Amino acid sequence: MIFPPSILSLVEPGAEQPISDSANSMWQTFVDALPRVGVAVAMVATGWLVGRALRWTLHRVFQRHRTPSFARVMSKVLSWIFVTIVVLLAVAVTFPSVKPVNVLAGLGFFSVAVGFAFQDILENTLAGILLLFRQPFRTGDQIDVMGNAGTVDEINIRETRLTTYDGELVIIPNRDVYKNVINVHTHHDSHRLQFKVGVAQSTDSRHATGVIVDSLRTVAYVAPRPAPVALVTELGDSTINISVMFWTNSQRFASLLALDAAITAVKLRLDAEGIELPAPIVVLQATQSLQAVLHNDPDLTNQHRSA
Repeated sequence: MIFPPSILSLVEPGAEQPISDSANSMWQTFVDALPRVGVAVAMVATGWLVGRALRWTLHRVFQRHRTPSFARVMSKVLSWIFVTIVVLLAVAVTFPSVKPVNVLAGLGFFSVAVGFAFQDILENTLAGILLLFRQPFRTGDQIDVMGNAGTVDEINIRETRLTTYDGELVIIPNRDVYKNVINVHTHHDSHRLQFKVGVAQSTDSRHATGVIVDSLRTVAYVAPRPAPVALVTELGDSTINISVMFWTNSQRFASLLALDAAITAVKLRLDAEGIELPAPIVVLQATQSLQAVLHNDPDLTNQHRSA
């Protein structure tokens, strides 16, 4: 059989030499790179161990001056940043031709892609870091956000955890917490409570307000400073309405106890002073049919039915 010259040229002697040289070159490159790979692996392992130690150290340092949530989250984030830098250095050692600037540029494009893919996660993470730095509230504070009221258990990278006053766990994404109005009940040690008392219109209002204030001074839950006050704020249909205001502990349960004790003390003192707390007076206008029934008048009843 006669082969074409093109086929013979593929198997002519010496054609396998370039393939052998290429394989030898790849093997030599691999052998030369082994020390660099070993150094890179050692760098990553050492960096990971140092990162763990750095995380533990930062956590203890932050705990002295910051909240537990801040210490936990920021020590973790900073240790991750340190390990990432070590990995980048290991890549530069393994591949000398790769410049750190090129790696950073590649990470920039990669971070943009990741940002679009994990937008919600990154937004919650950034909001969590901002909450930890600004600290509008801390672990243990009682807050009200987006209609959820309770005690803050934890602020982590992704969410804020609340335990409601009924003992239920509520998890709110950090971005929602950061963007909405937050009512921090325990930001100050004390806050003001208020309730209304209606006394009879024949009562001396000056005397009534003085009695109310004196009764509040005997309640242990009521703070002496600022002093409690009782002010006439409205003339009702059958009462003189008095607004009673006092300061007490801002914790929710303590506030409930204080309000109960204050109302009870005011009621007992007013009763002892003979000050009446009248019921609302309702005026009824009787119709003809009702008048007929009340007076037992058949003529009015028949007249109403015929009409």
